[in-house]
Amino acid sequence: MHELPPLPCYLNGAFIELNNAKISVMDRGFIFGDGVYEVVPVYGGQPFRFEQHMIRLERSLAELRIVNPMSRTEWAAIASKLIADYSQSASTSDLNSDQIIYIQVTRGVAMRDPVMPQNISPTVFVMSNKMSVPSKEERQHGVACVTTDDFRWKKAHIKSTSLLGAVLSRQISFDAGATETVMFRDGYLSEAAASNVWVVKNGHVFGTPTDHLVLEGIRYGLIEELCQQRGIGFSLQHISRNEVINADELMLSSASKELLAITSLDAQPVGSGRPGPVFEQLYAGYQLAKQSCRSNARLPLSAISHRKLKST
Repeated sequence: MHELPPLPCYLNGAFIELNNAKISVMDRGFIFGDGVYEVVPVYGGQPFRFEQHMIRLERSLAELRIVNPMSRTEWAAIASKLIADYSQSASTSDLNSDQIIYIQVTRGVAMRDPVMPQNISPTVFVMSNKMSVPSKEERQHGVACVTTDDFRWKKAHIKSTSLLGAVLSRQISFDAGATETVMFRDGYLSEAAASNVWVVKNGHVFGTPTDHLVLEGIRYGLIEELCQQRGIGFSLQHISRNEVINADELMLSSASKELLAITSLDAQPVGSGRPGPVFEQLYAGYQLAKQSCRSNARLPLSAISHRKLKST
């Protein structure tokens, strides 16, 4: 059996080590993938855009008719304690490393039946871990991606734990030696396996509409803000495959990738084949946003007293 690292986590009211975290085999998250999740970047001990992540978590829970088991203050308290616990338990080389907070809520434990059971308690799991980020070379030279048809379900706006579609689509790019799989539905761009995709043409940034076919990444709002700050045009609209292929620049965004240039698509160069000027401007702005996050005050540990949470 593979040994898990001694990471701190929270499970149903207790702070424990990841190795000791256990759930029932009848948990609907295990049986059906009946749950939602969030991944929150943490820079210098400070959660990045935590409020926006909470808004999306609440939206996903509402779509699945799962009552949010925590207030935003309580979620913040759990995150803050795990961030601190990770920093204390990390090796010297990891003390200043960036982290991610992973939050998962499932409907809870019940006998197997697709119908949503009533009056069961959600399973709440949260953990902190070191953030895996693109290499310096990937940042400087960009990455290769491949394309495929979007074969996933039509409720992609829910950040669901049912991720088999993402697993299968990401495997396509992995098998091709590429970083991501860019997907199209009925000839129009949707998103990548685990990222949003941005198209640059004539200095203008285009993204796909935030409807039920696309997960609205937290970076949607951030990229719009960065474009406004730098006088770069920003629009959300349906983008054809031909427009993607003929883009001046393409970019990926996600919690761990942050902002990453696509410089090759289906083995063909994108634009000049190098990260473009719009990417460079937005990436520089992203770094300033991270620095601002690091300078903010920590989430309130005192809020833990609002619930009887315990460590074991």
